[in-house]
Amino acid sequence: MGKSVSGNVTIRVAIIIADFVLMNLLLFIFTAFGGKMVPQFFHDATRITVLLANIGMVVAQYFFCTIIHRRLLSFSEVAKNTFCLSAVQVGFLFFTLKAIDLSDGGFYLTMILFFCTEYAVLLISRVIEKQLLKSLRRKGRNSRAVILVGYDPALSEFYEALTSDIALGYRVRGFFADPPFDGNVKPMSKYLGTLSQLREMMHEVTEAKDHPDKPVTQQVKDATEMLDVDEIFCCLSHSLSDTVVDIMNYCDRHMVHFFYIPRQFGLYRLHLKAINFKGREVFTNHREPLENPLNRGLKRAFDIVFSLVACICLLPFIPIIGLIIKLQSPGPIFFCQDRTGLNGRTFKCIKFRSMHVNKDADRVQATEHDARKFPFGDFMRRTNIDELPQFFNVLKGDMSVVGPRPHMLYHTEVYSKLIDKYMVRHFCRPGITGLSQVRGFRGETKELWQMEERVRLDIYYLENWSVLQDIIIIIETFLLIFKHDENAY
Repeated sequence: MGKSVSGNVTIRVAIIIADFVLMNLLLFIFTAFGGKMVPQFFHDATRITVLLANIGMVVAQYFFCTIIHRRLLSFSEVAKNTFCLSAVQVGFLFFTLKAIDLSDGGFYLTMILFFCTEYAVLLISRVIEKQLLKSLRRKGRNSRAVILVGYDPALSEFYEALTSDIALGYRVRGFFADPPFDGNVKPMSKYLGTLSQLREMMHEVTEAKDHPDKPVTQQVKDATEMLDVDEIFCCLSHSLSDTVVDIMNYCDRHMVHFFYIPRQFGLYRLHLKAINFKGREVFTNHREPLENPLNRGLKRAFDIVFSLVACICLLPFIPIIGLIIKLQSPGPIFFCQDRTGLNGRTFKCIKFRSMHVNKDADRVQATEHDARKFPFGDFMRRTNIDELPQFFNVLKGDMSVVGPRPHMLYHTEVYSKLIDKYMVRHFCRPGITGLSQVRGFRGETKELWQMEERVRLDIYYLENWSVLQDIIIIIETFLLIFKHDENAY
């Protein structure tokens, strides 16, 4: 126990040193080759500049030290942490230099360029470092030994997550649980024994530690080896609270990290998150960052600015697009359809019309070789041009630039009965693009599992929203224009 922790410390120290080296190398390049772009102060007081830059990095590392050593970590979390690290370091350097030298001297442009470059360099280094760390863990280094306690679908799913990639560095010894075992639950590695046997082993190991003068039996040696782990994940009923408390006490005494996984209620996956309610900690199955008024205001401000620019750019093209639509298909230029929006409210979603006027528009999804599409309409759908008028929906407040795609009312009625969490996706404004769209679940849903996966990604977006994630989704959406998407029709 503790080997993995010390290994993580070594990894963090190595990455911190690399951050300092990269930052100083970047500062040297800017100063040596920046020419007139770099303020004269950088040349006149190089030592002070370097000193302040390094102090800024110390401050930044204190608040936003690397997190890539953590398991089950997403790239967006690493990108966000690296962004904050660069922002604090460059911000400290900027304000301290301005306090020393009050002349304009090109500080603003230099600091903006330095921040962007430093963020890009550090982010690339994080990707490389993460790959090196994965390679290290594949070889059995920097790994964590784990024991599972219980036999529940929730724990089975967690076991699959731990063992899905050897690069995560988890070695699951096995699980303790009382038979009989539910045949619907997938097997979890090696069966180690019953809960009473686990409690007996914990007692033996604790007794041996408290009385080191006593002779150690082979049974105690086996128990000590079995329980020599870094983490224990427990998923037991509250009726077994005595056993849970015994496990927690054992973990506290032997420096083992304890984690409790809420049980699964039937087929319902329960993901509880702690919130403070009048001084008490309570748990909810949904907690969205957009519940915070500041986050909502930030997202709305971004939507307004982004969509306003998009609408201004779109205005000159509307007559041209409208003329082509009219030449190929009689009827209106725009197609306005009732869709389900925020909190289940209905709104008029605006699109360029891409199909001939038909009676099935509000019930039947477009298919790959749909006869209702006219040639230019098919082109617009493949390139997402038909979605552009929805920026007016964003300005109006019915939609957001990024969010779950709004569905027609008929589909909301059908899928809300088939998918338990379907309506959860309406806790935020629908978007022109979304996480499920850039992950390959746009367009026609031929089978139920496709809609279930779309809903799962929509809820993930809702529960893990960030400005950075919105920007990444917008960039990925833009890149899809130049990449053929087999679901775009």
